[in-house]
Amino acid sequence: MFRRKDADPIRSGEGPREGRPGRDETADLPRRQAEAPKAAVEKPPLVGADGKRLIVGKGISLSGEITACDRLVVEGSVQVTLNDTRAIEIAESGKFTNGKAEVDEAEISGIYEGELTVRRRLLIRSTGRVTGTVRYGELEIERGGRISGTISMLEEAGQTPASRPRKDG
Repeated sequence: MFRRKDADPIRSGEGPREGRPGRDETADLPRRQAEAPKAAVEKPPLVGADGKRLIVGKGISLSGEITACDRLVVEGSVQVTLNDTRAIEIAESGKFTNGKAEVDEAEISGIYEGELTVRRRLLIRSTGRVTGTVRYGELEIERGGRISGTISMLEEAGQTPASRPRKDG
C-alpha cells in the first residue's frame, strides 16, 4: 500500500533499492554560496563603538536614573537623570522631558526639555527642539533647529574670572 514505485527517484539518505545502485540526487545540484551581509550605512558614533550604549527604542518609555552609560540613544520617550554619561543622541522620534543631563557631547534631532549641560559640543539638528536650562562648551544649530530658555556658555578650562578679558564700560 505505501510501497515506493520503481520509477520514483531515490532521495538523499535512503539506501539503494534492490537491483539499483544508491545515488544521492542532490549531489548534482550546485551548492548555494552564503552571501556576505551588506554593510549598513551608519553614522559615526559620538563615542567609541566599544563603550556601554543604551538604546531606548520607538514606543518605549523610560523614567528614573541612568548611571555609567557611555552613550544614550533616545528614539522613544525618557524622563531621566543622567549620571556618568558621556554622550546623548535624541532621534527625531525621541523625547527627553523633565530630566537632567550632564554629558560631553549631545546631538538633538528630537525634543529635549529640562536641564542640559554639554561640556564639549551641543549639536541641534534641523528637527531638534531644546528647552530649559542649557549650558554648553560649543554650540551648533542647523537651520530650523530651536533652542529656548536660559542659555549660557561654559567657561573655558583654566580660565578664571580674574584672567578673563575685562569689559570696560
